[in-house]
Amino acid sequence: MTEYAKIGSAQIGLFVLGAILMIGVPLALAIVWTKKKHERFTTVLVGAATFLIFAVVLEKPIQNALVFPTAMGLTDHAAGRFINARPLFMAFLLGLFPGIFEETGRLIAFTTVLKNRKNRETSISHGIGHGGFEVMFVLGVGYVTYIAYALMINAGTYGTLVEQMAAKDPTKAEAAAAVAAQLAAFSFADLGVDVLERVFAVMLHIGASMLVFYAVKDKKRFWLYPLAILIHTLIDFSAGLSYVGLWNPPAWVLEAIVAAAGMAVFFGAYFLLYKKDNTGLAANAD
Repeated sequence: MTEYAKIGSAQIGLFVLGAILMIGVPLALAIVWTKKKHERFTTVLVGAATFLIFAVVLEKPIQNALVFPTAMGLTDHAAGRFINARPLFMAFLLGLFPGIFEETGRLIAFTTVLKNRKNRETSISHGIGHGGFEVMFVLGVGYVTYIAYALMINAGTYGTLVEQMAAKDPTKAEAAAAVAAQLAAFSFADLGVDVLERVFAVMLHIGASMLVFYAVKDKKRFWLYPLAILIHTLIDFSAGLSYVGLWNPPAWVLEAIVAAAGMAVFFGAYFLLYKKDNTGLAANAD
């Protein structure tokens, strides 16, 4: 059985801190915002459900079945081969799927369960739920997993897990070994990058929720909905280009794109739409 480098107490401490931040901060933000603005917490929950249903339950399985059929345990098909033979098209689809599914999820939420909540705060409450739950689901769970793996490595049982993976799929065993090396080298800077990236990502989600909210609220502004799809698609398209190897910028460049987009969408929607909307708490009734 392969032995792996022990994970230091400093790294484990960072994993614990990361789990607390990625789970506790989004929850605290939601509580403080709803209390301060007298918003219904159910709006935040609808935002979280939007991400869960449209990004996790619908988008990812459909995208993976179309683009990565063998990774899903499915038989390879003509569409998958066509897409994989065209990296630029694949990168575009990797951006388009999140754009369409997540922004359409917002549209459906605002036209159904939230249709009678017309006050401007609803848009931000939904965005906090959507973006905050993504942080908790992706990185919160991720850091908890890091803690479990670190404890397994230090207890000497991680190698057994890797061997079990190797028996089924050698590529997964290689990935597991790479994870062990990453955990051993994890630093405060790595945690800082994750925190900053999520801050800007949440800003992007809140801004997108504002865009789609006003697309629904004012039919003359419905163009804000396809704009939200376009922005979301372009951001993930840039990451897709890196994934397929057509563009290999330093990691900070991709992070800078998310940061710039997050701030632009959030502040643009906030000052051009939210601040100019005089609809107050009186409209927040079902």
